[in-house]
Amino acid sequence: MPELKAVVFDMDGTILNTEMLYPQVSTEILRRRGLVLTKDLTDAMMGRPAPKAFQVMIDWHDLADSIETLHQESEEIFSDILETSLGLMPGFTELFKSILEASYPIAVCTSAQRASAIDLLGRFNITPELQFVIGGDDVEHGKPDPEIYLTAAERLGLSPGEIVVFEDSETGCKAAIDAGTYAIAVPGDHSRGHGFDGAQFVADSLHDRRIYEQLELQLPM
Repeated sequence: MPELKAVVFDMDGTILNTEMLYPQVSTEILRRRGLVLTKDLTDAMMGRPAPKAFQVMIDWHDLADSIETLHQESEEIFSDILETSLGLMPGFTELFKSILEASYPIAVCTSAQRASAIDLLGRFNITPELQFVIGGDDVEHGKPDPEIYLTAAERLGLSPGEIVVFEDSETGCKAAIDAGTYAIAVPGDHSRGHGFDGAQFVADSLHDRRIYEQLELQLPM
């Protein structure tokens, strides 16, 4: 195994609890159209860039709406939910602090648009500590394509195998695995049923001591 030299986090569902909030948005969008959100549709949309996720919704329910219409509607609904419900995933604060203390470069690769990601991460003062943020709009092919993680490796000046990637969804984990990174799956309640074949291991949460052992980090007190 190559020496691990950098850490890259997915954002939605890995750093932030947004993957638990997005279904609330989708539920409301479909409710307005007399439809119901199912877990299968949620799983099919999860981890994908917004345009691809909304196309899945359109195809699933044969909607007449455009991607642009659904995206604008979702932004309005999401902004209201954020004010009361946005939070960090369990264990992130402690792990992030330990990674910083160990002097690993840290980046974020997300399917969200870069400007939106910087706004959300900035609410928790995370962005000043990052090398960079790559959004879904910064790459031609979104997750599950490996492009976003290959781009991160290039920017870090490292081989993909020297980078630890934390992902919560099957879609994101596939992107990290296919890029050749050291991928660790960290599913939440929203994604525990996903398949993570090819991941180094499936962590219980970001508190999992195996993460600390692999990165040789100081365990939080």
